[in-house]
Amino acid sequence: MRNLGMLLAVLVLAFPAAAEPMPTISVTGEGHVDLAPDMATLSLGVVTEAATANEALDRNSAQLAAVIARLGKMGIADRDVQTSGLSLGPRYDYNGSNGAPRLVGYTATNMVSVRVRALDSLGGVLDSVVADGANTLNGLGFGLQDPGPATDEARRRAVADARHRAELYAQAAGVTLGAVLSISEQGDGYRPMPMVQAEASFAKGADVPVSSGELNLSSTIAVVYEIAR
Repeated sequence: MRNLGMLLAVLVLAFPAAAEPMPTISVTGEGHVDLAPDMATLSLGVVTEAATANEALDRNSAQLAAVIARLGKMGIADRDVQTSGLSLGPRYDYNGSNGAPRLVGYTATNMVSVRVRALDSLGGVLDSVVADGANTLNGLGFGLQDPGPATDEARRRAVADARHRAELYAQAAGVTLGAVLSISEQGDGYRPMPMVQAEASFAKGADVPVSSGELNLSSTIAVVYEIAR
């Protein structure tokens, strides 16, 4: 029995009672920043049709070269113009008397993505490229050249929001908020203005009216606070 008692004492020393779980408050904080964009991104291009593949591609290349040259004259740097799609395919007439498709020519398409960093020139850019041969606009979106500072501000606001919520819950529960135990980023959000779809062809006219609106940047974090004893 004496040996058994000594063994139990050793076990108690070796395996102390489990510590009581630390009481905590877990919250999610959100931060948002709304601001005006300072850059636009265009997806535009040229679609040409001809009897032969070579002719369709040659016409397309000539028109697109004129469009790109115009972009350069409008102050768009080479680094801000990038090919985003190039295709060449046959065109068929499916309304023949015998029901069989008939080859009637070829269609060449060449699309480029263009960043316009001077928003006050956007309407003029759109008007000018149409005049020089662009006949397809797949989208127009607005964004920021450097979203970093605004994103950091959204993160700071998310931390402040988390602190506010935790203090509110602690006060309502009649406890004292303690130290921060953990912070985990749930994700940053950047909602550019939606791409505006347009018809496949345009009419020459005055500068295209464009409204840039606002962008929203957001940040979400999860924070765990200790409840002070």
